[in-house]
Amino acid sequence: MAQGFRSTRKGITARFEDAEKDLLQKLFADVAQTLAPEEPAAQDPLERMLGVSADASAPEDSALRRLLPDASPDPERAAEFRRYTERALRETKMGALKQAALALEAQPVRLDPEQAQAFGQALNDVRLVLADRLEIRSQEDAERVGRYDDWSAIEDVEAYMSLLYNFVSWLQETLMEALLHDLPRH
Repeated sequence: MAQGFRSTRKGITARFEDAEKDLLQKLFADVAQTLAPEEPAAQDPLERMLGVSADASAPEDSALRRLLPDASPDPERAAEFRRYTERALRETKMGALKQAALALEAQPVRLDPEQAQAFGQALNDVRLVLADRLEIRSQEDAERVGRYDDWSAIEDVEAYMSLLYNFVSWLQETLMEALLHDLPRH
């Protein structure tokens, strides 16, 4: 069973069983694949270098909309902002997911502050996707998902995804507590 993240002299450390590592790596890879841009990079070298998208529209997938929300309620402003930022945001998120997956290769997992930030971003993106798929929109929905706590009692997809959501949430909480522990106290 996983031992959550904690602050140690050697960094922020956690231990995972092989099956847990494989599961997290698969979740990270699935979300990274979901984030992969559908359209090729711009043909213009300057636009490609700046990450400008010729046609960046709001994603149809509701989970992607959670990961890449509109920056403005004004559709024109949201589209313009998305055109200039979406590709870079996707690449940043995919980079954090890949970095987190690589960190899982070590036993124990040891993170420096920069790696811990990327791991936290990756966990957050996985949670957002799982929350969308589980239709968590209210406190009642969160309580419904929170009731699942027994891996041996999985009977359907919702139970499995709820347990994944709860595991990733717990892991993210331990990581945040470890990061807070390392903050300078004033």
